[in-house]
Amino acid sequence: MRILALETSSSTGSVAALDGDQVIANVDLGKAQRTAQSLAPTVQAILRRVNWEPRDVQLVAVTEGPGSFTGLRAGVTTAKVFAYATGASVVAVNTLEVIAAQSSMVSCNLWAVMDAQRQQVFAAEFAVSDNGRPEPVIPTQIIDNDVWLEQLVTCNRVTGPGLSKLAKHLPHGVQVVSDAAWAPQAITLGHLAFLKHQSGARTDFWTLAPQYFRKSAAEEKFDQGLL
Repeated sequence: MRILALETSSSTGSVAALDGDQVIANVDLGKAQRTAQSLAPTVQAILRRVNWEPRDVQLVAVTEGPGSFTGLRAGVTTAKVFAYATGASVVAVNTLEVIAAQSSMVSCNLWAVMDAQRQQVFAAEFAVSDNGRPEPVIPTQIIDNDVWLEQLVTCNRVTGPGLSKLAKHLPHGVQVVSDAAWAPQAITLGHLAFLKHQSGARTDFWTLAPQYFRKSAAEEKFDQGLL
């Protein structure tokens, strides 16, 4: 199965082409490339590199959130338009699940966290499933930094870019995954989407939308009558 994977939720996004579980090509994106306008040329370039026509792609994988508002909009919009134009299937994957999948799953539960600003994190807890992949125990939530830190227990493992501000505050006994695995990668996204697709998962591109898990600051001010 020919897969195009779009990871644009983080500050350093990426695009990958996979044939089943085999990685064919991968391109890292700069922050300026995570917009709808600049993402399309990157997709075109990677398809040329692997000698695929757009209609050769059978599955589009995309991170649906949490993450950057701008990046998520660009990735999801590109996935929807591409799938509509080519007839490819779509599988959207939670960003924290992608991050968790980049860590070896052992008996201890794993927390994946991303910075949500305002002294908060996006956090989800995962356990190892029967198939060896991360299985959500606590789904994605927004939680205050200090509240999240207080609920960690010895043997918990933690990963994700949210640790860049919090690693030094972790309780004793909590294990930190190597920072090389903190940022979500298109390659991991593609692998997960392929496995989900094999299990029958599909995302309706008509209803696909970014999962922000919170309103923007401007929307919150508007709701409060401040704008």
